[in-house]
Amino acid sequence: MAARGSRTALLRLLGRRDVASGRSAPRRRCSGAPVRAPLAGRSYADLYALSVRDPDAFWGSVAEDKLTWSRAFERVKDCDVERGRIGWFLGGQLNVSVNCLDVHVARHPDRVALIWEKDEPGTEVRVTYRDLLETTCRLANALKRHGIRKGDRVAIYMPVSPMAVAAMLACARIGAVHMVVFAGFSSEALAGRVQDAQCKALITCDQGVRGGRVINLKATVDAAVKSCPSVQHVFVARRTGDRVPPGKLDVPLEEAMAKEPAECVPEAMGSEEPLFMLYTSGSTGKPKGIVHTQAGYLLYAALTHQYVFDYHAGDVFGCVADIGWVTGHSYVVYGPLCNGATTVLFESTPVYPDPGRYWETVQRLGINQFYGAPTAIRLLLKYDDSWVKKYDRSSLKTLGSVGEPINREAWEWFYHVVGESRCPLVDTWWQTETGGVCIAPRPSEEGAEIRAAMAMRPFFGIQPSLMGDKGEVITGNDVSGALCISQPWPGMARTIYRDHDRFVDAYFKPYPGHYFTGDGAYRTVEGYYQITGRMDDVINISGHRLGTAEIEDVLDEHPEVPEAAVIGISHDIKGEVPFAFVVLKENDSLDQKAVLEELRSLVATKIARYAVPDHFLVVKRLPKTRSDDPSAVTEVIQACAQYRMQMSQKK
Repeated sequence: MAARGSRTALLRLLGRRDVASGRSAPRRRCSGAPVRAPLAGRSYADLYALSVRDPDAFWGSVAEDKLTWSRAFERVKDCDVERGRIGWFLGGQLNVSVNCLDVHVARHPDRVALIWEKDEPGTEVRVTYRDLLETTCRLANALKRHGIRKGDRVAIYMPVSPMAVAAMLACARIGAVHMVVFAGFSSEALAGRVQDAQCKALITCDQGVRGGRVINLKATVDAAVKSCPSVQHVFVARRTGDRVPPGKLDVPLEEAMAKEPAECVPEAMGSEEPLFMLYTSGSTGKPKGIVHTQAGYLLYAALTHQYVFDYHAGDVFGCVADIGWVTGHSYVVYGPLCNGATTVLFESTPVYPDPGRYWETVQRLGINQFYGAPTAIRLLLKYDDSWVKKYDRSSLKTLGSVGEPINREAWEWFYHVVGESRCPLVDTWWQTETGGVCIAPRPSEEGAEIRAAMAMRPFFGIQPSLMGDKGEVITGNDVSGALCISQPWPGMARTIYRDHDRFVDAYFKPYPGHYFTGDGAYRTVEGYYQITGRMDDVINISGHRLGTAEIEDVLDEHPEVPEAAVIGISHDIKGEVPFAFVVLKENDSLDQKAVLEELRSLVATKIARYAVPDHFLVVKRLPKTRSDDPSAVTEVIQACAQYRMQMSQKK
C-alpha cells in the first residue's frame, strides 16, 4: 500500500479535501453520482500517467473512494505476473451486493435499477433498487435454506431477466460463486460446465422467450443434470407459466422465495475470494472456467462503465448483451449497478418484430448509452435506414461496440445513421479474462479525435506492449505485433478453475512478464492501437469466442469421421463462421448428405446452434504439418476451388 504521505498528497492533487488520515474509511463511498473525487477534474493524460507510474496510489485511492468496505484493505496489490499470481486490495473485506444495492437503497430507494425490455414488443418492467434488494435477499435466503453456503458453486441457466440478475446478486450476497451459462447452449455443453465447476445447485426458468419463439430451458436442464451428480437442487422460476414436466430435484423458485424474509445479512468477503466463474473457449477442446474475484473486478467494471461510456447519474444505460457472456456481467449487471445506474435488460432480438426494435426501444425507454455487437449492426445496416429514422434517438449520448473489431462500413452506419453524427462511438476491446474494457477511444482529452473502427487508447492502468516473434518488446510507432499488457490491473482474471497451470501457460508463459491477449495489434504513427485479430485457433462468431478444437472434437465423435479440421472464414454479418474439412471412412454405401446432417446436429447438440459450421467440405485426407506430402495440400486446394464454384452456381 502507498505510504501515508504519498497517498495524502495524491488525494490533494486530485482535488479531494476530506483526507484526515492515510487509513481507509470502511463505510465511506461516493454517492450515486459517479463522477467525483479522486478522479474528477483531471485530464486523461495526467490520470493515465499516474495509473501506470504509481498504480498503488491510483487504484488505492479510487478503491477507498468508490467502494464500501466492511474492513479496510491493508495492501493495494501483491502480484507475480510470471507465475500468474494476482492479488489486489489485500486484507480488505466487502460484499458486492451491498455495493450494488444497499448503498443505493439507503439514498435513493425508488430509483429504477432495472428496465426489463421483454421479448414481447413494447412491454417493459421497471424494478427499483428497493425491489431488487428485496428480491435478492429472498432468493439468497432460499439458497441458504437449501444448503447453499459460502464457496459453493451455483449454475445459472436463464434468459436476461430481473430474476437472473437477482440470482447473480443473491449468490454474491451469501458468498456463493455463480457460474452463468448462456441459455442457448445445449444440454451437453451445460452439463460439461456444471460438472467441471462441481455446482451444488442450478437456477433456471420453465421456458425462455426470444424472437417470438418459446425455448424449453427446463427440458435442457433436466437432460443436463442426469450426468451432474453434484447438483442437489434445481430452482425453477416462472417465465411463461406453461406447465413443464417436474423433476425430482425441482424447487419452484417463487414459492420458495415467498416463504423467506426480505432481509439477508451479507457475507463479508475477502477481496480475493471468488465472485464468479465464466467458461470461455480456448485453443484446446475443453472450455476453461475463468475465475474473477470480488473487489478488483467490481471496481474495474464500475470505473470503465463510468469513464468509457461517459455515464452520469440519471442516465439510462442500454447494453443489449446477454448475461451469459462477460459483457452482460460487467455492463448489464455489476458496473452499472455499482454506479447506481438504471440498466436495461434486453430479452429480444434486433429484428423482432421488425428491424426497428432497437431504435423503438431507445425512443420508448430514453436510452442514453447504447452498447451492442458489430454482428447486430452489420445485420441492421442491410435494411432501409427508415427503420432507424422513424424513431426519436435524441436521448442517445454515446454509442459502443463490443465483441469483435467493428468493420468500417458498420462503424460509419452506426455513427452517422444511428448516432446522427453527434454521438461518440467507442469501439471497445477487452476479453472475458480482462474483466472490463482495456482499450477504447474514451476516456480521452475533451474533444480528442475518435477514429473509425479503432479501439485507440488504453484505459487507466493498462499498459499495452507489442511483442515480436523472439519475445522482444517492439518499440516505436507504426509497428505491429502480439498484443500484451505489461502490468497487472484489478479487473483481470485470477485463475482457471482447478487448472492454474493452464492459466499460466495460456496467458503468462508466451511472453514472460506480460499478459498475452492472444490478439495481434497495430500501433499507429500517433500511438493509437488497432486490433488486427486472433493469433491462435480461436474464432469469433457473432462476438462469441469459440475454439476450433472444440468443434473438431465433436466432429471426431462421429463413427464415420476419422479426422476433421475447422477454420474460421469471414462472414458479412457474423464476422467469422466455422468452415469444416472432414475426412469420411471409405464406404461405398455411405450417404454423405446424411452424415453431414448428422454432424450439424451433433455440433448443435453438444455445443450450440451458433457453433454449427456454415460450410462442410469432404476431402480425402488432411495435411498434418507444413512438411507433409504436398499432394495432400494440393488436393485440399482443388477441393476448395470446386466447392467455391458450386456455391457460386447456387447463388
